[in-house]
Amino acid sequence: MKRTITILSLVLALTAAAFAQAAPSQQVKPEHISKQQLNTLIATAQTPADHQRIAQYFQAKAQDYLAQAQEHEQMIAAYKANAALSNDKNLASTIGHCEYFVQTFKEMAAKSQELAQLHEQMAREAAPKPAPAGK
Repeated sequence: MKRTITILSLVLALTAAAFAQAAPSQQVKPEHISKQQLNTLIATAQTPADHQRIAQYFQAKAQDYLAQAQEHEQMIAAYKANAALSNDKNLASTIGHCEYFVQTFKEMAAKSQELAQLHEQMAREAAPKPAPAGK
């Protein structure tokens, strides 16, 4: 009997662990919106859902820009690690190119995040207001 309870407890623990690991992978992927769809949505947005779609677009753009900045940071490290390039007269220029894009993409990410926050605020403001109690 003790062995059965132990086995059932183990199965239950493993099942719970499997569900805990599977949960993050079930997150909904952001909706893809073309630039033309975005412009139309911006021009016509009235509902909280409209503004949330726009905010999600800009949040996704911010993440994309941060990923591109990280790629250029990795390139900088790779150029610096390559001993064969240490005497290359173009190395400083190449690293400078990557540093420019790191800074630019980080700035673009910050601006995109700001736009996302503004549209989240617009979504809250566009939400219907509850009627006062007693009226």
